[in-house]
Amino acid sequence: MVIPKLHYKSQGATPQEHLDNIQQACLSGVELVQLNVAAISDKKLLKIAEKAHKITSLYQTRLIITNHAKIAKEIKADGVYFDEIQNDLSAIRKNLYTWQVIGCTANNLEESKSLINAEVDYIGLGPFKSATDNTITLNGYTVLIEELKTETPIIAFGKITLEDVPQIIETGVNGIAASEEITKDFNKILTLNKLLNASSTQEQRYNFD
Repeated sequence: MVIPKLHYKSQGATPQEHLDNIQQACLSGVELVQLNVAAISDKKLLKIAEKAHKITSLYQTRLIITNHAKIAKEIKADGVYFDEIQNDLSAIRKNLYTWQVIGCTANNLEESKSLINAEVDYIGLGPFKSATDNTITLNGYTVLIEELKTETPIIAFGKITLEDVPQIIETGVNGIAASEEITKDFNKILTLNKLLNASSTQEQRYNFD
């Protein structure tokens, strides 16, 4: 599948809030939702994932499951995203449907190259903002993108706000993943989509000046 430029990582204090927020994101025009419910049993997550899939299917929105390849396969989600690099990505790939995608987080150049070699379908590169020391600056994204020279889509993440998007896209990344910024105001999806789709492909970048 073509990897959309805007990813909504679901948020909520409860599983139902996650589902409600996913529906709002779909209503507001997001093209990809990443179900991001943590600290629950696989059995409960499966039920939530099934409900999320019904919602996203209704709006023809892509659904990615975080860290659970088996559940992604069972509900026939569009793919799986791993917060940390997996050692057995090739085996995971074989166990998925051929049309399902794999995304994974990278925090630096070495990890990005490793994921490209493993032939993941897209890379979440970040964080852009974080309380830790491993943040990636705008210049850092530019350097990494130029060094990688890859056709693998690179999605920036990490507390990205609407105001950050023009500069982040100028670095050459293919898109962004957002959670809190969207959850606070789902109307921002329309503006984010406009900003991201105004940016051109890797061959030609849009000038935001």
